[in-house]
Amino acid sequence: MSAIRTVELAGDARDEFLGTGGTGVLSFAVETGAPYSVPVSYGYDATDGTVYFRLGFVGDGRKAELVEDEPPVSFVTYGERGGQWHSVVVTGRLEEITEPEIGSAAAEGLQRVDIPLVDVFERDPEEVQFRFFRLDADSVTGRREAPSER
Repeated sequence: MSAIRTVELAGDARDEFLGTGGTGVLSFAVETGAPYSVPVSYGYDATDGTVYFRLGFVGDGRKAELVEDEPPVSFVTYGERGGQWHSVVVTGRLEEITEPEIGSAAAEGLQRVDIPLVDVFERDPEEVQFRFFRLDADSVTGRREAPSER
């Protein structure tokens, strides 16, 4: 098995990979045990480098409890482009976008993104409460597979 070399994915290349949205995994830090991780859809605004989420809540589940505590989170998305894998990891804290902010820069950012609507709840969408969040990033890193040396 040969080793795969990686190189940094930064700037315009990272923006191109993230596009205006897609899917990934959002992980919440918890006091004990493994992080609480959930698949999510995201939107990305390259104008200001903001990642947005439309999170679905059913009842008073674990996710609802965690977003209220505003724990540190990490978001990971990955995929293949041009026959090489790419990944981006963003760490920081979630900030809910509330009704008063809908007329603000947050609303402008949400208009520039495309958050895919993915049904993972296996229930009527009317039973799911959706809330919007942005990730206040502490760090953003990207990696991609380096071209093979032949």
